[in-house]
Amino acid sequence: MEDAEMIHLWKAYDKRLEEYLSFNRQNAADITHMKVQSALASMTPLKIFAVMAGIIWVILVDSILIHTFRSASFFFLASAGIQVLLTKLAIGIYLYQLILIQRVNINAPILETQEKLCQLRSSTLWCARLLFLQLPLWTTFYWNQSMLYNGNVWLYLLQAVVTGAFTWAAIWLFVNIRYENRDKKWFRLIFSGKEWNPVIRAMELLQQVTAYR
Repeated sequence: MEDAEMIHLWKAYDKRLEEYLSFNRQNAADITHMKVQSALASMTPLKIFAVMAGIIWVILVDSILIHTFRSASFFFLASAGIQVLLTKLAIGIYLYQLILIQRVNINAPILETQEKLCQLRSSTLWCARLLFLQLPLWTTFYWNQSMLYNGNVWLYLLQAVVTGAFTWAAIWLFVNIRYENRDKKWFRLIFSGKEWNPVIRAMELLQQVTAYR
């Protein structure tokens, strides 16, 4: 009889312990989900500011292009036109990210949330790629026919070196800005702060939720 009572007590204790651990795991998962939501919400103000600043910049540049279309040099029109086009694409990506952040539901399945975070991470990298493609444009917008016809060899050489360096940097960054390079120093120097860290933090937290379960 005593053995039967001991076994019964042991089973009861084991059941309570399992319920307690299950309760703690659920609480830990819920808290982690809230941390994910908080990490993503911290990105929203900066992205809204970027969208507003981008829209103001686009309106300004478009206005200048319209008013100087007949008088400005070809280099200015081409450089400013490409630059503002890339800016518009970046604004579109920021708007997409804001919608994506709002659609993240902490009660949704983990795989669904992870997929949205991957989209957020990928779009962040693409936005940076597009913006870095603008680099050489800042070295060509001031070109004009007078510079081409009246310049000297040293001016041409200096301009070629500067524009070539900026073009090489833009292409190199466009090719190498990939998630696989996230541990490299130059990548961490570019991607830090509210644009990148919350996404990575949220993905790490979701991995913890998977471990809890």
